[in-house]
Amino acid sequence: MTHEQSTFGGTPVTTVEELREIIPPPLDTAANKVRPALHELDRQWLAASPLCLVATSDAEGNLDVSPKGDPAGSLVRVLDDRTIAIPERPGNRRTDGFLNVLANPHVGLIFVIPGRGDTLRVNGRARLVRDAPYLADLQVRRNVPVLALEVDVEEVFHHCSKAFLRSRAWDPETWDAESVPRRAVLAHTLERPEQTLAEVEAHYGPGYAETIYG
Repeated sequence: MTHEQSTFGGTPVTTVEELREIIPPPLDTAANKVRPALHELDRQWLAASPLCLVATSDAEGNLDVSPKGDPAGSLVRVLDDRTIAIPERPGNRRTDGFLNVLANPHVGLIFVIPGRGDTLRVNGRARLVRDAPYLADLQVRRNVPVLALEVDVEEVFHHCSKAFLRSRAWDPETWDAESVPRRAVLAHTLERPEQTLAEVEAHYGPGYAETIYG
C-alpha cells in the first residue's frame, strides 16, 4: 500500500484542488501572519518558554520530533533577530534530530508556555555548533552545554489556542496520569526486558530528577 492508498474505506485526497474543496483557503489574517524575523514580543515569548518541540527530517524524508526542556530563560538563546540557539543537554545519546540536521538543515520548532494555549512557531535552517562563547551563559546546575542547535529563522508566527482548548491540556480536571502504565513499566516491557521491574523502578525513582543534567 502506498501513501495514496487506503484499505480502510477512506477516499484519498491527492491534489491541492481536492484539499481546498474540503478546507477553503485561509483568511488573510492567517495567511499573512508569517514574519521573517523575531519581534520583541517573540523574544519575550522565547524567554518565558521552558519547552520546545523540534521537528527534523533526514535526506530521505524520515521524520523525528524531539522535546527540549530547560528552565525558562535557559531553553533558548536569541543571538539576533534572525538567529536562535538551543543548547544540548544530557540524554539517551541517540541524537536522532542532530543526525537529521547533518543531512537536512530544515527544522520546525514549537515553543510552549505552560498554561497558554497559543504557541510560537519557528521554521528555519539549523546547524550544530560547539565552542560557542554563549554556551557558558546557558549553564544549568553544573551543566554547561557542549553543543547547540543554531537556527537561522526563516518563518516565525504565533499559533492560536484551538488545539489546547479542544484537548483541555492545561485543565487539571482532565489529567489522568494513571491512564497508561507508569514509565518504569513501559521501559521494562519495551526497552529493558533483561532487567527486573524493581531495577527499572529504582532507575526511575526519586533520584532520577537529580540526574537530568549529568
